[in-house]
Amino acid sequence: MIRWNWAFLDRPVDRFDEAFAFWATVTGSRLSERTGRNSEFAELIPAQGNSYLRAQAVGDAGGAHPDFDVDDLDVARARASALGATTLSDHDGWSAFRSPQGQAFCLTTEDGTRIPEPTVGPGGVRSRLDQICLDIGRDGYDDEIRFWAELTGWQLQSATLAEFTRLVPPRRMPVRILLQRLDENRPAAAHVDMACSDREAVAAWHESLGARRISQGTHWTVMNDPAGGVYCLTGRNPETGLP
Repeated sequence: MIRWNWAFLDRPVDRFDEAFAFWATVTGSRLSERTGRNSEFAELIPAQGNSYLRAQAVGDAGGAHPDFDVDDLDVARARASALGATTLSDHDGWSAFRSPQGQAFCLTTEDGTRIPEPTVGPGGVRSRLDQICLDIGRDGYDDEIRFWAELTGWQLQSATLAEFTRLVPPRRMPVRILLQRLDENRPAAAHVDMACSDREAVAAWHESLGARRISQGTHWTVMNDPAGGVYCLTGRNPETGLP
């Protein structure tokens, strides 16, 4: 059983400080001391509630990946492998995998109970980083979304746009998972999404902190953070995550 989940933001090692000064500000959190053999990990600690965002310094362009806190790590490891995941590494208390289409994820043994409130920005605008979007190649999409549904035990739900499917998590989970079918075939990747009370106001705030607007759509705004990491701003309710 999954009892809590996390969004991991992976950013280039030489842009780590720049990236997470930004993310700490826009999520209303502070960056913990770095941990790991190469000081590659840190946590974004909220002012209230339990942490659910982590930072990792990586040797490539980065991206995002989900982590799942589970009741029984050995059972969860065996289930992931049986469903077609590839084990990348096993550690005391956590394991790293790749999904059948290549998306990294981890199984861990921590826990959380209280989702932090949305961050309040200039003028009272509210936002919360609350979603990981898994970008999946066209031909592997159906098999990949079945993998994630079976791994988590969460129901698949069709979205308004045909290229998206949602995994519906229990309400206690801080991170929603959206699955996007791409028009091309390539290994799966991921980015994070933020729910915003005023998408334009949040975009302007982020730009003032060094982010860059890439494109504007009907339902989302694509942004680059100061380290070049892609993320999206959406008009969903930051309290509920719903449209």
